[in-house]
Amino acid sequence: MTTSQTPDKTAKPAREVRNEADRVLIFDTTLRDGEQSPGASMTLEEKLQVAEMLDEMGVDIIEAGFPIASNGDFQAVSEISKIVKNAVVAGLARAGFKDIDRAGEAVQGAERPRVHTFISTSPVHMKFKLQMEPSEVLDAVSKSVERARSYTNDVEWSPEDATRTETDFLCRCVEAAIKAGATTINIPDTVGYFVPDEYKALLEMLRERVPGADEVVFSTHCHNDLGMAVANSLAGVAAGARQVECTINGIGERAGNASLEEVVMAINTRNDVLPYWTGIDTTLITRASKLVAGVTAFPVQYNKAIVGKNAFAHESGIHQDGMLKHTQTYEIMTPEDVGLKESSLVMGKHSGRHAFREKLKELGYELGENAFQDAFQRFKDLADKKKHVFDEDIEALVDDEMATADHIKVVALTVIAGTGGPQKATITLEVDGKHETREASGDGPVDATFNAIKAIVPHDARLPLYQVHAVTEGTDAQAEVSVRLEEAGKTVTGRGADTDTMVASARAYVSALNKLIVKREKTAPEKMMAS
Repeated sequence: MTTSQTPDKTAKPAREVRNEADRVLIFDTTLRDGEQSPGASMTLEEKLQVAEMLDEMGVDIIEAGFPIASNGDFQAVSEISKIVKNAVVAGLARAGFKDIDRAGEAVQGAERPRVHTFISTSPVHMKFKLQMEPSEVLDAVSKSVERARSYTNDVEWSPEDATRTETDFLCRCVEAAIKAGATTINIPDTVGYFVPDEYKALLEMLRERVPGADEVVFSTHCHNDLGMAVANSLAGVAAGARQVECTINGIGERAGNASLEEVVMAINTRNDVLPYWTGIDTTLITRASKLVAGVTAFPVQYNKAIVGKNAFAHESGIHQDGMLKHTQTYEIMTPEDVGLKESSLVMGKHSGRHAFREKLKELGYELGENAFQDAFQRFKDLADKKKHVFDEDIEALVDDEMATADHIKVVALTVIAGTGGPQKATITLEVDGKHETREASGDGPVDATFNAIKAIVPHDARLPLYQVHAVTEGTDAQAEVSVRLEEAGKTVTGRGADTDTMVASARAYVSALNKLIVKREKTAPEKMMAS
């Protein structure tokens, strides 16, 4: 594209009058091709749930299964046909009459039934898979489409491995399918071999050369073996295809299929160069993605476009700063477009001060500059230890920082524990600006740590509560420790957090001591100071 101006990549031009000629039908094959992914089989109840979701979000055609494959598949297609209210329901069939009859019977209950039949047309498939001559394949094309037409007027035909089929033979097969009554011609890149320019040229050639091509809908079905399924599908649309076959989360055999959410959002977001439209309610995309991921037990990779966990998450300090100033600095669509509530600023070791300050405000903390700098440094230290820093981590960290910004602070701790001998702890505290170090033993590492603290800060307080729990999940989770001290009728509770439970325990104990100092008579603080 040559232009004197750079297009606004966040713009979504209003299309007041939508031309039907520009509409791209979305054919979802999650329940057929998607389920063929090894390990992705779904129960009948799960398939019905997914089908209802697809129908709700505006999918035009739902390929519900391969009825000849099993009685379960036949039942699933039949039941889906009964519950789908708006979409066409398609059953897949090979060119054999038994396959077609089974598919035709399965979709009979649908408001809008379709039979999708196919046969291989590439030399390698015809020779080794079908063991048929080209003339036999050509004859099977006509007969299979005619058979499918006896069940429904909506018949789709596909030449399997079309992109490795000889051009002249492919044209003859497509012409035969159209003459026999096919209303949709699907051109599969079965093994994900083509690049976009090749695929576009193939579609343009077929639409120009084949008689009757202007009377049918051309469709794309692209696999992702080279990572170009979506790009090839969109190239096909540019060449005149008006149906795209795709799946939720891009699941499918081998490397998967074209991803529904990527195709739809590419059209929505770049309508300036892709002047088409679909009937998909994009605000349901995230729900559909999570549903399919759940029922198939196929997790979505974090960096997956549109629906990945990180698609609207920002950790880099530079990116977070830009997002806080204006979301379009690093987002070309809004999270609301795909059904998310908002973008997230992921707090981690790459986060900067601006993002950390905004996160504190979001959590309800207003810190002075010195306290903020101390908290930020502890946050960076924590982020170096943990892969993910959650809101709860930050809350525990700041609460701990606020509590210990007093007379006593934990500087260093070393603990010796195990079955081979007495447990010992060596701790260094900062008490009113001076460092004190003591070693003590005890009945376990926690007891030894507390005894070492008590050796530096003598007191008569009793310990009625010591409690530990993990702030977040995982083996690198922060431990949050609560300590309650009682002295002379006064009760205080301190909290401490760290990925090391012993350090968290020491901080909690010191936090409680600091609070106890505040509660004691100011006239006699020496009782709690180092001797």
